[in-house]
Amino acid sequence: MLDYTICFIKRGDEILLLNRESPAWMGMWNGVGGKVEDNETALDGILREINEETGINEPKNIMYKGNVCWEKDGKDLGGMYVFIAELPESYNYTTPKSTDEGTLDWKKLSWVLHDENLGVIENIKYFLPKMLDEQNTYSYRFVYKDTEIIDVISEPLEQYVK
Repeated sequence: MLDYTICFIKRGDEILLLNRESPAWMGMWNGVGGKVEDNETALDGILREINEETGINEPKNIMYKGNVCWEKDGKDLGGMYVFIAELPESYNYTTPKSTDEGTLDWKKLSWVLHDENLGVIENIKYFLPKMLDEQNTYSYRFVYKDTEIIDVISEPLEQYVK
């Protein structure tokens, strides 16, 4: 079992991102999520985190899309379950919004995935497009040397995670 969850909440061509105010990834835009608690499924954990971080109660159309794991200098650093939630384009959620975790804001998908965007967690551009566009689930392993991604291994997953 992985320790963390993350969700990218989509509304039309926008993604709701959180600019974190504390480590890890302080000052970077990322999805919402966090640690899976004891006796909690990954889905239960992400629904709780979405509610805690955004105030959105159980978004409709939430889908498990795969895993993202990390390895640095040959050491396994764990990973996270990735979910995508879709809200109707008419869903009213005003941003920017300051929270205990940081600042929430809607960002255009083209901005999030732009090659020159240095303000978004760098590995998102490797997995988010496929997770948004395909029905399949995938496992991604990011191999780091120091702080640089030196390899990305992607494999389809056959199983559903609860």
